Amino acid sequence: MGKFSNAGGREMPELNTSSLPDLVFAFLFFIMMVTSMREVTLKVKFKTPQATEIQKLEKKSLVTFVYVGEPTAELQATMGSETRIQLNDAIADIDEIQDYIAQEKSSMKEDEAPFMTVSIKGDAETKMGIVSDIKQALREAYALKINYSASLKVD
Repeated sequence: MGKFSNAGGREMPELNTSSLPDLVFAFLFFIMMVTSMREVTLKVKFKTPQATEIQKLEKKSLVTFVYVGEPTAELQATMGSETRIQLNDAIADIDEIQDYIAQEKSSMKEDEAPFMTVSIKGDAETKMGIVSDIKQALREAYALKINYSASLKVD
């Protein structure tokens, strides 16, 4: 009868790393696809009003945001503390809203432009006069679907 011997000098085979770059690039591609980057640097601060009946917007790609509130602490030294309007990354006046909406519509597909929704993200303490002025400018720009951003009121 034969004997098994452990004397045979078998070595541990080396780890095959030929597929490692493929795995790294697949993981990097996955991270790039699921990560969303902040599109706008906020220059106004706002606390959204609370509401009891809210709906989530269906297509985020068709939503254009108009931010309304006081400038952030860093900008208050140069701009003061009165309510400002922010369009994309710039502080703007009411007169600039029409050009902004036209630019946003032109960057969309032609068949999606009529479905564009303008979401007003305003501070809860913002005066209604400014919001009315914004709504009037949006009417003149034919942006008739308007949404007010709010957070859910917790009892």
